[in-house]
Formats: sequence, structure tokens, C-alpha cells
Amino acid sequence: LPLAQGEVVDRPGWVRAAVQGLAALTDGALPKQSGALSGVLAGTAGVQAGVVIAFLSGRVLGQYDPFSEGGRLLLVAPNIVGAQRALDVSGEDFSMWVCLHEGTHRLQFTAVPWLADHFAGLVATLLGSMDEGSAPRLRDLPKRLREAGGLIELLQSPGQREVLDRLIALSTLLEGHADHVMDAVGPDVVPSVRTIRERFTARRQGGGVLDRVLRTLLGVEAKVRQYAEGAAFTGHVVAAVGMDRFNTVWTSPDTLPTRAEIADPAGWLRRVQP
Repeated sequence: LPLAQGEVVDRPGWVRAAVQGLAALTDGALPKQSGALSGVLAGTAGVQAGVVIAFLSGRVLGQYDPFSEGGRLLLVAPNIVGAQRALDVSGEDFSMWVCLHEGTHRLQFTAVPWLADHFAGLVATLLGSMDEGSAPRLRDLPKRLREAGGLIELLQSPGQREVLDRLIALSTLLEGHADHVMDAVGPDVVPSVRTIRERFTARRQGGGVLDRVLRTLLGVEAKVRQYAEGAAFTGHVVAAVGMDRFNTVWTSPDTLPTRAEIADPAGWLRRVQP
């Protein structure tokens, strides 16, 4: 791939990009309903998205947005500088480390042509499955989203839970794979990579479009755990069979790990590479 053309933005610039990216992702996904559901969906979704974007605007370091036209790689300068100073690490090393993570997301979506449509399709299926019976539960959405497992309780039908599980598994894979790559480069590329990882893990930050969506659905703490779970899955598979065979995960939606397989990488290997 040619080198990515990154955009260095301030926090308002990131907010504008976040709104545009979420609009592109959810365009046409919400059900065309009248009455209670449409009112609750519009009001709740608008407030919730605003809260999430405001929260992340002071924390997100960078993102690759595959849902904007042509894809956009953004670096949020004041947040990167603030995090680097708080962690007391090399500015050059830390900036490179962040770029490696977001560049890996670009590679994922550019090298796997079906991936963006697959993710957007899961979101559309999840949102499109809501009906008038969902309205009473949606009124309590902000409260439920603050509770552990809140969305699982909110989504009552087996079909909705199955789609959510697939979204969680995909996001966990994407973030964990990017974390594995950004650490695996070693000190030849990022001399202080081990120090950065140790300090950064204690105060996890960041996220792209996929991260914003899943944080909205799951809550921040549950999403943060996905980085570690996805990196553990990637590390186990790479150690067992090497990166080339790990990359068979990108063959098709059928070769993606399930949520259960994220916690059981040996089970994924048995299914996909018997």
C-alpha cells in the first residue's frame, strides 16, 4: 500500500469528522418507523451520540475512518501531546506508536475489501431489527448502557443478540490485531515501545469509528477490555502458526472468530485450520 495521507486535527476537527463518519455508517440503517419508536430512537440516539463524542473528543488519539469517502486517517494533536506528557515518554516514539495502530486499521480495511461493508451490514441489521416493541426499553437506554451487560438485557430477541455478538467479536479482533502489530515492531522501530505499552495500558485511551460505535453500545470499560482480549487472541494464534496463517482470518466473514472463539483461539484454529 502507498503511505497513508494523515490529517492532523484539533478536537473540534475530530468532532466534525466523528459526526460525519457516524452519519455515513448509520445512513439508512435506522428503521423507518413512525410514532413512539422513531421519537425515542431519534432523541435517545442523538443525546447518546453527543455524550459519547464529547467524552472521546478529549481522549481519542487517532482514528482510521473507513466509512468516509476514500477513508480518513486522523491524528488528534492536542490529545497525543497531552497523553505523551502524562505518560512521560518520548514524543517521537509515542507519535510513531499511535500511527502504527491507526495505520494497521487502514491496512485491515484496505486489504480486506469486504470488511467495511460487512461491519456496516451488521450495524444496519442490528438497528433495523428494532420495532415498536423496543420503544419502552429504549427510553431507559442511557441508564442501561451504564450498567454492565446493559445492552444484552436491552436486546431481547435471539437474532439481535447474535448480531451484537458478531459486532463485539469483530471489533475485538480489529483492535487486538492493531495492538499486537504496534507492539511487535520492537525497539528498532519504536525504541521505547515496551515502556510506552506498560504506561499506556494503565490508562487506556483512543479509538476509531468501530471503537466509538462499540463504546456507545457497551460502555467504556467493556470496550477497553476488548483490546487486551483481542491482542491475546492474536498473540496466541501468531505464536502457534505464524502471522501468515493468522491472516487467513481475513478470508471471509465465515473465517472471523466468534465471540466464544476470541476467548478460545485454539478452538478457532481447529475450526478454520484443521
